[in-house]
Amino acid sequence: MNDQLFHYLIISLKSIAIYVFIIGAIRLFGKKELAQLSVIDLVFILLISNSVQNAMVGTDTSVPGGIAAASGLFIVNYVLKLLTRKYPGFSKVLQGEAIILVYKGKIMEESLEKAMLSLDELEAAIREHGVEKIKEVDLAVLEVDGNISVLSDNYKHHTQRKRKAHKVLSKTS
Repeated sequence: MNDQLFHYLIISLKSIAIYVFIIGAIRLFGKKELAQLSVIDLVFILLISNSVQNAMVGTDTSVPGGIAAASGLFIVNYVLKLLTRKYPGFSKVLQGEAIILVYKGKIMEESLEKAMLSLDELEAAIREHGVEKIKEVDLAVLEVDGNISVLSDNYKHHTQRKRKAHKVLSKTS
């Protein structure tokens, strides 16, 4: 029984190692707009999950093996969430910072490049918030959760969320 418990602990630890690696790789390659998945992003995530499955559980396809892997992932996810809430510096390293994309109608080209967003994607996000032209935007921000917040009409313009992927902020909210 002790060997079996050790086996599941190893599965859990391998799952945690893969989890930490993938978070690091996502941060390293600057991918933060997962709330706005493109077809390429979705296929990438599916392939990554398939490619690391065997590294986590090996040949153990049993229910307890799957539970061990999932348990490790749940635990490390919970710990990381606690650490990001308690330590803002850790959160910044792990999740990054919000990026200003448009300020007073002017596109921040460096920020757009850093966020790996195209002009077409930015314009689409702005239109989803009911703003026709970038010149009308007071502030557009790529938030750390991948949502794009858009403020306009002297920071007073309110819109309904067009998609779950975007948030609308105002001074009153």
